[in-house]
Amino acid sequence: MSLPIALIIGIAAGGATLLAAAAVLLALWCAARRRARRNRNSDTGSSDPSTLVEWGKAGRSSLVPEPETEQQVARQFSLEELVQATKNFSDANIVGAGSFGLVYMGLLLDGTVVAIKRRVGAARQEFADEVRLLSEIRHRNIVTLIGYCQEGGLQMLVYEYLPNGSVCGHLYDSGKGSTTRLEFKQRLSIAIGAAKGLNHLHSRDAPLIHKNFKTNNVLVDENFIAKVADAGLVRLLRGSDDAGPSHGFSSSVYQDPEVQSVAQFSESSDVYSFGVFLLELITGREAASLMPPESREYLAHWMEAHFSSNELIDPRLGGSFTSEGMKELVGLAFQCLNPSSRRRPRMRLVATELDRILETEMSMTTFMGDGTAIVTLGSQLFTS
Repeated sequence: MSLPIALIIGIAAGGATLLAAAAVLLALWCAARRRARRNRNSDTGSSDPSTLVEWGKAGRSSLVPEPETEQQVARQFSLEELVQATKNFSDANIVGAGSFGLVYMGLLLDGTVVAIKRRVGAARQEFADEVRLLSEIRHRNIVTLIGYCQEGGLQMLVYEYLPNGSVCGHLYDSGKGSTTRLEFKQRLSIAIGAAKGLNHLHSRDAPLIHKNFKTNNVLVDENFIAKVADAGLVRLLRGSDDAGPSHGFSSSVYQDPEVQSVAQFSESSDVYSFGVFLLELITGREAASLMPPESREYLAHWMEAHFSSNELIDPRLGGSFTSEGMKELVGLAFQCLNPSSRRRPRMRLVATELDRILETEMSMTTFMGDGTAIVTLGSQLFTS
């Protein structure tokens, strides 16, 4: 009887070993399947959306190239859609005007609020092709071009709508008793957003020069995030020819005087325009009103002569030229306005320097304990 019992025990032990081995193999196979699935997701760019959102909230700098996304396609709107969106282009829907014509606020059928620029113009394939290229530019600090329409003898551009308008409306003293006060740190934040937007244009595989950057073309959304508007609009107005300063902006105080002599726009000419933008952030006034026309060609020299005192600092800032942050901002504007384009910093360095100035200001605020809230709701940002 002992032999059969031993045989049975052996068979049972062998069966248990086989089952254990099968379980291990099954576990390894499942793990391999999971790894393969993760690899496929990585190859196709899919991921948990919540993870991407949280990563985006973690202070990722836009100086780092934006991750590749699915290519955006410009939407071709019908004239009927845009007529309905603007209540037949009602005067009540006009929110501005620019080089492309009147700007209307519109409400699409899907509930999207948009800004529609309209001008008289014949349909051109080159126009549609250019819009498609510009609509691919997606960045937090650039106003998105959604689509276009070419019907009824009209050319129209459809952009995302920014409810708080341009920085001008919050910066210039209208003389009407406005109590608006745009604080120094808030102005720095706006400057950073605009700098990062321009840097993104300059950093593209085919760099895009704005050619008409000015304070009026810096818009702010409901959270007062600054976005550069009208990127590439010059090319839409006069085709894609980059033949120098014949674009009609030669009389602007924002335009680099060197453009006239070399007959060529460049990334550096955008930097010069940004320097004028910084000057307006500092003074709270239009640069054209600060100096006589004959002095504009030597704007950097004018700044050097007039910023030795507090007389040009916007009094709404409540500070003075003795502030280190203000001194550094004036110094950066001076560098951007250097008469020699080769001596001006690149937009990447400008954005980095603005980030550093803001970080210093924030740390000083924390250290001094002035009680200023670091996070401010857009609806509360400019209340008295």
